[in-house]
Amino acid sequence: MTISVGDKLPDVKLVKATEAGPEAVQSADYFKGKRVALFSVPGAFTPTCSAKHLPGFVDKAADLKAAGIDEIVGTAVNDPFVMGAWNKAAGSEAITMLADGNGDFAEAVGLTMDGSAFGLGKRGQRFSMVVNDGVVEQLNVEAPGEFKVSSAEHMLGQL
Repeated sequence: MTISVGDKLPDVKLVKATEAGPEAVQSADYFKGKRVALFSVPGAFTPTCSAKHLPGFVDKAADLKAAGIDEIVGTAVNDPFVMGAWNKAAGSEAITMLADGNGDFAEAVGLTMDGSAFGLGKRGQRFSMVVNDGVVEQLNVEAPGEFKVSSAEHMLGQL
């Protein structure tokens, strides 16, 4: 079942990409007590994700924070080393990368996709959400192959 507005995020392990290396975190603890702009992409370094999705959140980071967002988090079904390298190559210090290496988070929120036709296997769909103290406040899920409602610009319009 897909997560909905008003639902509490499931408690699963994610791995934060840090300069010191991977740091395991529990989603229930990580999202507690703050308002987070979360975006999910099918894969780091993939074309739309690198050309539009991450750069949009980098460009709009100050605007999102001015609108009441405490932290901006990107996630993908990739390992923390790839997520850290992607943020270093195309992101900013304003973005926190949480790796969902096994796809547990994507599966727990009901937003997986099958990228096997492209050699990607099971991945998370492209989506964004505003999470307030662990509860989904806004949810924006893209139709396959599209990039509209999960953008930073769209999220800003919701805040």
